[in-house]
Amino acid sequence: MSGRKPARTSGTPDRPRPAAQRWAARLALLVAAAALALLLTAAGVRSLALLVVGLAGLAATAAALWWALSRHGPARVLAAAIAALLPIVVLLRLAAVGLLWAVLATLALWAVAMLIGRTALRTDAGRTHPRQHATPPPAAPFLIMNPRSGGGKVGRHDLVAKARALGAEVAVLDPAHPQDVADLARRAVARGADLLGVAGGDGTQALVAGVAARHGLPFVVISAGTRNHFAMDLGLDRSDPSACLDALTDGVELRVDLGLIGERVFVNNASFGVYAAVVQSPAYRDDKVNTILRELPDLLTHQVGPRLTVHAGEVVVDAPQGVLISNNPYQLGDAAGLGRRPRLDSGVLGVLGIKVDNAAQAAGLLRGRQARGLTLLTGTEVVVGSDAPEIPVGVDGEALLLRTPVTCRVAPGALRVRVPRERPGVPGARPRMDWRALGRLAFPRSLPSGSHTH
Repeated sequence: MSGRKPARTSGTPDRPRPAAQRWAARLALLVAAAALALLLTAAGVRSLALLVVGLAGLAATAAALWWALSRHGPARVLAAAIAALLPIVVLLRLAAVGLLWAVLATLALWAVAMLIGRTALRTDAGRTHPRQHATPPPAAPFLIMNPRSGGGKVGRHDLVAKARALGAEVAVLDPAHPQDVADLARRAVARGADLLGVAGGDGTQALVAGVAARHGLPFVVISAGTRNHFAMDLGLDRSDPSACLDALTDGVELRVDLGLIGERVFVNNASFGVYAAVVQSPAYRDDKVNTILRELPDLLTHQVGPRLTVHAGEVVVDAPQGVLISNNPYQLGDAAGLGRRPRLDSGVLGVLGIKVDNAAQAAGLLRGRQARGLTLLTGTEVVVGSDAPEIPVGVDGEALLLRTPVTCRVAPGALRVRVPRERPGVPGARPRMDWRALGRLAFPRSLPSGSHTH
């Protein structure tokens, strides 16, 4: 398990920060204070009551959403109606007493303060990029392309012709005749290929990446899939897959980790529980929304489906509804969190478990990282056990049935990835909003006399 950084001691002075960073923190605090002052000026003593009403409405809405997801029939309809109406009722009540404008203005100012504060903390946090180094271009690259991935990106961007013009051997998958992509890659290695690559989804990327890692060959990711999470976290251009082909002629190498579930490689994540069980349904591909709504209630309330137990080091998570084990931890704190990893070379797995047994716990998830139903861990090995001999697992979007217990491990630095020298880069990690850290940043304590900075 990864260790925590030691807490700051009261006698330790803050190290110097750039002036722009300190002023950004001060501005964030000033705007936050203005938001509170506006609410107090407009509402006076009623501001506390407004805060209580707002928080209660938010918690009640979350609880109603839980009931809507975990119940069938009339109870679901009633809960969904309550979840939809509660925010409207709160807004109408505020409008009736003439305070809607004040609340909306306060929320807008608070959002600006959060944005400025995150910017200041992001500058403070910095990023650790994977070390890259120059290597000679490949002499015999072999690429596998799936013409159906991403709604036909391979054809729209003319990837086959462009890759062949750069000297690559290209195998185009035939949708009418499924092929074993790992076997295609192994046979290419036997013929002398010195680089493997894939234009396709993350599941196909993972299978071929496993072959490349076993043979110590560089691997090229071409962002022709639907979501391209692996490509995004490598900093590749997802809007133009053909730009990824620049790696063949003007590229650099990175060393990144791979996840292993048994002996199968995953580049993004393995999911257990509710999501994995739903996607196993034969009706899922044709009618995703209705299948989820039909299957969720019994899965969330443990009436059907296997009971899971997760062991990560000395930590045990009993009976979670959902577990996500990722190749390096995902960042949390925004809507895109589960599609973004700040690093791919930290040498640990990320573990996210969700356990919600009632409406109160569902409302408690609004507390974010401190929620009782949310477990966040890191580790080098995670074991998922069950009371069933086999459990559904989603591995990089592929639905599988695996025998229990299922062991997930990380293989640090196992994959050589060749990427273009010029690329958009990994989106910056959004730091968690920490008002105490912002205060220390805005008003640092003085260094002891005689200290010098450089």
